[in-house]
Amino acid sequence: MTKLLIVDDEQIEREGLQAILQKAFPNLVIEQSKNGKLAVEMAGEFKPDLILMDIKMPGMNGLEAVERISAEHPAIKFVMVTAFDTFDYARQAIKLGVKDYLLKPSKASEIIATVGKVLNQNEEEQKFLAASKSQQDALQKALTLVETDVVTQLLFDHVHEVHLDMLVEMLDIRSTNEKFVMSVLLPEGSGHHYSSIKEKVRQTKSGWVGALYGRQLPIIVFREPNKSFRSQAVSLANDILAIAKINPGVDWFIGIGNVCGSLGEIRQSYQESLIATMDSSLPVKYRFYFDVPVVGTARCGHLAKLGEKELFDQIRLGEWEEVQLHAMDLIQCYENEGADLLQTQQRVLELLWIASRVLSEIGIETDKPLFSFQSQNFWQLRNETSRLLERMKQSYFVHYGELEADTIYQIKQYIMEHSHEDISLETLAQKVKLSPIYISKMFKEKLGVNYIDFLTECRIEKAKKLLGDPTKSIKEITFEVGYHEPNYFSKVFKKISSVSPKEYRKTLLGKKDLPVGEN
Repeated sequence: MTKLLIVDDEQIEREGLQAILQKAFPNLVIEQSKNGKLAVEMAGEFKPDLILMDIKMPGMNGLEAVERISAEHPAIKFVMVTAFDTFDYARQAIKLGVKDYLLKPSKASEIIATVGKVLNQNEEEQKFLAASKSQQDALQKALTLVETDVVTQLLFDHVHEVHLDMLVEMLDIRSTNEKFVMSVLLPEGSGHHYSSIKEKVRQTKSGWVGALYGRQLPIIVFREPNKSFRSQAVSLANDILAIAKINPGVDWFIGIGNVCGSLGEIRQSYQESLIATMDSSLPVKYRFYFDVPVVGTARCGHLAKLGEKELFDQIRLGEWEEVQLHAMDLIQCYENEGADLLQTQQRVLELLWIASRVLSEIGIETDKPLFSFQSQNFWQLRNETSRLLERMKQSYFVHYGELEADTIYQIKQYIMEHSHEDISLETLAQKVKLSPIYISKMFKEKLGVNYIDFLTECRIEKAKKLLGDPTKSIKEITFEVGYHEPNYFSKVFKKISSVSPKEYRKTLLGKKDLPVGEN
């Protein structure tokens, strides 16, 4: 309900104004104040939308009261009521933002017209603010999807060339030259903590949070120049681990990759962060990649660390012969160097564990790799390693073989029918019951384009048709095709079509002078 406060030191004036206004505006909630000082107090308690303020009052006059109230409650509007029709009063009132004034005495019709005009202005402003808030909420929701998609693109090499630079510009987090990745390893069934972690990172404005893949949550963190890498990472890790204390007895673990110099190198830091989570039984629930011990000789340890990075891509691409060859080469290296058999088995087991985590990323859940017995020699270790890798390989091919032939068709149809909505990899994943990373990989392999490029094409084609309607503004078309920010829409349109929406419309309509709806 709209609230109005009448301020006048004469009771008969207050009562008269209230009677006139209550009859004209039955839904108006009206209160009275007999002086300026009391009006200042009531403004905070009653929170009126409009105040009818008498100027000439004992003690604090009307202009002083307006100045005090406006400083604390800038949204409140004022109509001055005065018997002094002088330029000086009018000038002061205008400086204070007063909307209008009434002269004493005034006719009832004048009072109703003046107050009605200001109330209508207030109602229009409220509608505008509500619409703006709705648009801001929609934009914030879209940016949340943008953030998870950007992380997915960067970490898993599904880069959408048209969008990445522009999407980075849209995110309300400053990007710095140096960045690193933290991988949060959550216990089973802890997905409900995702929003808490995302909010914690958003509060610090220090990074972008990706999607939750199985138990793994990747975060791209931007370096703070006034802190050392270690102190910044430890601080954020402790903030995140504090959320885990809500559920005592459940272990979380965080792996921290090395700093890299560009977004193009961020995948390496991600892989390092995942490797750092291999041993989650440590008393301190985070570990830096550079603190991961090298088992065995320096040469074999270096080979293992190089192989870890290659292993990620080989498993994602299904290159199981290469995975097998790498594991056998590593075992041979340790054997040739005379390494302890138990240490070698532990190192191989760590690599198998990495393989199972990568499979989890693409939606393939496997049993935790464990050796069924303690190998007595390197020959047994090779056989047992081959057995575990074969089991992973079978899980991989069973998963791919069970996919329905029309999955891509389903995804395409869904995108075309819902292109005006906020569609993310997560949305598509839920639709077809597959992992977001796998969908992105499959879409690119089968169609030769990224899903976001296909979505963009659908939106731009729809926009081109709508631009043929001269009654629709470009801003209206922006929202209708699924974008939340006209400038961003124009950038994407020009990137795809080589001309701006405005230029395209001129060509389409074949006119130099366009109707009002053109802009």
